[in-house]
Amino acid sequence: MTPAELDNTFNALADPTRRAILARLMQGEATVMELAKPFAMSQPAISKHLKVLERAGLISRGREAQKRPCRLEVTRFAEATSWLEPFQKRLEGNYRRLDTLVDLLKAGTT
Repeated sequence: MTPAELDNTFNALADPTRRAILARLMQGEATVMELAKPFAMSQPAISKHLKVLERAGLISRGREAQKRPCRLEVTRFAEATSWLEPFQKRLEGNYRRLDTLVDLLKAGTT
């Protein structure tokens, strides 16, 4: 994942409306109108959010007659997870060492 792709991914994920759209798409494909339904915003505003998600590679849009259903793209999520994984492992190691120290302090040993 290039730095620009990483920036686009995390920028897209930074917005609560876009995260809500992604959460809805976890249930399956949806049209723009279906995605716009729960939001108090116009269809063009939702379309702008979808373009950001599409540019980031988090969703794709198909073509079925007059409809353009949106769907999640797992590859970009997997790439973002892979990028985050070393941070998670490092932090988990730090927490394990802290737990060990706390246990030693509780036992009265240093």
